[in-house]
Amino acid sequence: MAVRFKHWLTAVAGAASLVATGAAVAQAAFPAKPVTVVVPFSAGGPTDVVARLIGVPMGKALGQTVIIDNALGAGGTIAAAKVARAAPDGYTIFLHHMGMSTAPALYRKLSFDPLKDFEYIGQVVDVPMTLLGRKDLPANNFKELQAYVKANGNKVTLANAGLGAVSHLCGLLFMSQMGVELTTVPYKGTCPAMNDLLGGQVDLLCDQTTQTVPFIKDGRIKVYGVTTHNRLGSLPNVPTLDEQGLKAFEVKVWHGMYAPKGTPKEVIDKLNAALKTAMADPHVKQRLAELSSDIPSADKMTPEGLRTHLTAEIAKWGPVIKKAGIYAD
Repeated sequence: MAVRFKHWLTAVAGAASLVATGAAVAQAAFPAKPVTVVVPFSAGGPTDVVARLIGVPMGKALGQTVIIDNALGAGGTIAAAKVARAAPDGYTIFLHHMGMSTAPALYRKLSFDPLKDFEYIGQVVDVPMTLLGRKDLPANNFKELQAYVKANGNKVTLANAGLGAVSHLCGLLFMSQMGVELTTVPYKGTCPAMNDLLGGQVDLLCDQTTQTVPFIKDGRIKVYGVTTHNRLGSLPNVPTLDEQGLKAFEVKVWHGMYAPKGTPKEVIDKLNAALKTAMADPHVKQRLAELSSDIPSADKMTPEGLRTHLTAEIAKWGPVIKKAGIYAD
């Protein structure tokens, strides 16, 4: 009996060793198939532009195709929940902007926890915003815009990409500092909002430079200011809102890349390395510079850097949103 038991133990140990070896081989082989990056906004929108720009060089670094999956709705929370529930194998990852930090305060019933349900790959890019108007809006500069919105009040329409989107928060900050109440028009993403601005169906929109710079340069929309402390290299003649009287008006859209909780560290490390390779790609750097977007410092482009930044941003935006009384079910 003792001999049999000893043989059984040996067999079990051997099987366990094979399983462990197999798991290690499978892990080392990552990625063995295409990797999907879930984007919570519409194709052609600012976050989608970033995803598609870095997707190609990330794919080359990984040796696999990177597929972009646009999962729209509820300010990015549908996409976030989708990734949180995905298999923690590195084949489904998530690119989202600062909406990850505002969701806990905005939504009464959030089906995921940004700090507990994800692994962190790294911060991706910081994008300034621009305050825009339809081409035929009577106001030709910011001083005229101030007079126009104060004279017309809620007759002026202010588009946004949906409740809690950065364009929404930027618009709220604008109305607060101007002391006016405009009519807000929510869309399912900035792309359809921009289309209606270009078509003259809405008056104003606050949107990211990744989408707006080309339209500004070809004169299809009016620009009244940028939301950074300093002017942008790609729009040197456009004053900041701060220098035009809206003191301390700063909104920059940071982006981060995430994976489902439990994704092995070895896989996260490979994804992080691919992200860093993509951000160092000459074409990516040139294109981001053209769009006035900043590449984060090396310490932010890490799992630890993203976690620290997200934690700080949740603490920053939570009180602002609660004070404004904005909630979504």
